[in-house]
Amino acid sequence: MNTIKKLECTRCKRLLPPDSKHYCCPDCQGILEVIPDYPLLKTKNLKALWTTSPRKDIWRYLPLIGVPKPEGIETLRVGNTPLYQANKLGSLLGLFHLYVKDEGLNPTQSLKDRASVVACLQAIESKKNVIACASTGNAASSLAGNAAKLGLKAVIFVPSRAPAGKLAQLLAYDALVIRVDGDYQAAFSLSEKAIAHFGWLNRNAAINPYLIEGKKTVALEIAEDFQFQVPDAIVVSVGDGCTIGGVYKGFVDLVQLGITNKIPRIIGVQAAGCNPFVRAFLSKRPLEAMAENTLADSIAVGIPRNPFKAMRAVFESGGTWLSVSDTQILDAMKLLGKTEGIFSEPAAAASIAGMIQAMEKGFIQKEDHVVCISTGNGLKDTKTALEALKRPVDLKNDFHQLLDYITENKGELLS
Repeated sequence: MNTIKKLECTRCKRLLPPDSKHYCCPDCQGILEVIPDYPLLKTKNLKALWTTSPRKDIWRYLPLIGVPKPEGIETLRVGNTPLYQANKLGSLLGLFHLYVKDEGLNPTQSLKDRASVVACLQAIESKKNVIACASTGNAASSLAGNAAKLGLKAVIFVPSRAPAGKLAQLLAYDALVIRVDGDYQAAFSLSEKAIAHFGWLNRNAAINPYLIEGKKTVALEIAEDFQFQVPDAIVVSVGDGCTIGGVYKGFVDLVQLGITNKIPRIIGVQAAGCNPFVRAFLSKRPLEAMAENTLADSIAVGIPRNPFKAMRAVFESGGTWLSVSDTQILDAMKLLGKTEGIFSEPAAAASIAGMIQAMEKGFIQKEDHVVCISTGNGLKDTKTALEALKRPVDLKNDFHQLLDYITENKGELLS
């Protein structure tokens, strides 16, 4: 059953059939958007299907994702990540209803698994055995892991600064890793040329419109966790703009299907050293390229490839854009770890730093139900984490030395 009605260009509004082989609009090169067949889907009682499904992964949402999943194909178990009520952190900040969606518990430890597993099914459908993308790390490792599970080959283009932890994942999954001498833009440019030349399946989420259909499942899960009573605000870190676009798309789908009646305010958070969306929002001007000067590598994107969908997500939901410094990001990473036991990589912790700033600026009220999406696990970038966190205590195997240390530092240890 084909549940996708059409593809629509976000720039010129040209319509294309759902099986179009175009990644971008053939007229204006605008980004395409997947438009589900909402009248057909309304007849399927999706809410009941989701809540009673024995599946505990994103495939319970398959009719709304719009890609075929062949019988007998078993992917990594993507999705169904926990939504934790962050009582201790919320109490500390004066926020009564704070939640953290921990996407670091996906198979390759990031939200990007949701898009990559969809790309893998696309490759199987189109009989392509090679998938490629450019990535600062998480999209790369998620593609490599999901491709390995399904017997596909991944070709990954990463910038020279890609963290060692993410490179290790890529190599463990036996991907062909091309480390490009330059930043993310250089890696993206080379990947696009290679994909066009060799005819590989394009996993670049800003280009392939179906990948947001995978990312939007994080919003469907949040709604389901709230028994379809939508929270007041969602806070998410932003690089290319694809994830925030997917969050918005998921809530739009739920409204169009009559399952919920509102879209939460969506707050996009960028690192101050690489914040083209924030600058465009504040200046009311088009996005301009900028340097990628932040330790939060997963959101260090100087030329976002999905500006329309990201800006729309914030504007149409009544949200806002915020910048946070690297220091604020690292402080948030430590705060989330010690209060809630969640270890987020810097880019993921930016959502916590942004939530704190949103409270200070009055965009979030203490009575609001707020969800921060932690997009990736801290083990992705232990080098940065270790630079920010306090050091271990080095002692000899001497109990008296241990007693002396604890006695001398009792106040600090128990605080």
